[in-house]
This record gives sequence, C-alpha cells and structure tokens, in this order.
Amino acid sequence: MTAQNIRENLERVRERIADVAERAGRRAQEITLIGVSKMRPAADIRDAFEAGLTHFGENRVQEWEGKRGEIAGLPCRWHLIGHLQSNKSARAARLFHSVDSVDDIALAERLDRAHGELGEAEKLRVLIEVHIAGEESKSGSPIQDLPRLAERILQLPHLRLAGLMCVPPLPENIEDVRPYFRKLRELRDSLQAQFACSLPVLSMGMSHDFEAAIEEGATEIRVGTAIFGARPSRNIPC
Repeated sequence: MTAQNIRENLERVRERIADVAERAGRRAQEITLIGVSKMRPAADIRDAFEAGLTHFGENRVQEWEGKRGEIAGLPCRWHLIGHLQSNKSARAARLFHSVDSVDDIALAERLDRAHGELGEAEKLRVLIEVHIAGEESKSGSPIQDLPRLAERILQLPHLRLAGLMCVPPLPENIEDVRPYFRKLRELRDSLQAQFACSLPVLSMGMSHDFEAAIEEGATEIRVGTAIFGARPSRNIPC
C-alpha cells in the first residue's frame, strides 16, 4: 500500500461519508473518521496523517507500544478500540487519548486510578462497548449491566464518559445490521435520560457498513480496510 493509494482511498471514504450524510440530512463534519491502524506499519499511519487523517484506532496496547516511537509526535488522537485486559489499564491510560472499549466496572476503576496517577488535567475519554448481539466471540458490557456501569463511570473523577460503542455481527445483507445500530442509539438515549447527562458519541460502523451506521446516527466510524487495504497476516511484522 503506497502513500498515493492511502490518499486516494481516504478521499473515496470521505466522499462516501459526505454523500450518505447529505442523504441522511446530516453534516459530514458531524462524523469523526477513525482510521483502524491495527497491524499496519507506522509508515502507513504517517501517510494517512499526511493525507489529513488525525484519529487512529489500535486494538492492542503492546502493538501500539511497538510502533508509537516512530509517530508519537504526530498531532493525532489515539483510540484504543480493542478489548482491554485490566492488567494493561495503566499502560492504556498513559498511551491513549481515548479508551473506546470499557466493558466492566473493575476496568473503569483501574483506568480511573491510573489516569489520576498521571496528574493530567484533562480527563480520560472513555466509551462503553456494548455486547450488542450477545455473540460469544465478542466482548462488551451486557445490555442489562449498562445502566450500572454507566452510573459508576459517571462517578469516577478522572474519566469522561462520552458515549457508546458496538461491533455488531457481520451480515450478508447490510440492512440486517441496522437494528443493532438503532439499538445502540436507543440505549444511549435511555442513559442520557436516566442520568441527565450528555453522551454525544455513538461509535459504530466499519468499512463494510459505515454508511448504514451514519444513517442510523453514528458520530464516529472505525474504518481500516477501505483506507489501508486488506489487512496483512498476523505473522507479518507491524
């Protein structure tokens, strides 16, 4: 994948965002594009940044630690979008601007303590990942636990709960994924009403379904393949 390929792919994705936003009566500027850079070399991230992308999502703490030295100085926002083990919470709090996959109270409390120990004035932004379809292969907070988890995060002094995230099933028909996106929006709206708080972020939609997600209210989409091409095999070094 060359720098020119990445630039052209990014332009096409932005055009698609603009088109679907117009159809949905929204502004493209309302939607944050997060480039999913897991298993991509630092050079690809730099090329995407130079093409105008400023938000990037990584799945694993250790992978980001391995390549951040080459690009940590870029003025970007780094999101952890993969499942986070509690024993890596201190490292995640130090390395990322946002942890978009908080799924239980113990993890939230550990992130809060770790971020507090850093002495940062700005709170650590977090999203709750919702186990939206109950698939065994995916993580996230069970829907029935969501109010208790949200309430606890809102009480923590060093975290800022910004909204919800989900990874729905991969459908054969894109229309089949819409109910999951709608459900996430309804859950967000219910939490806002219950706790009288603002939760502006709905992180949902990837390369294959982000247009449907935008039509259903997504404010952040996580796009990897459509920008960087097919993901390399895991045995290829990042």
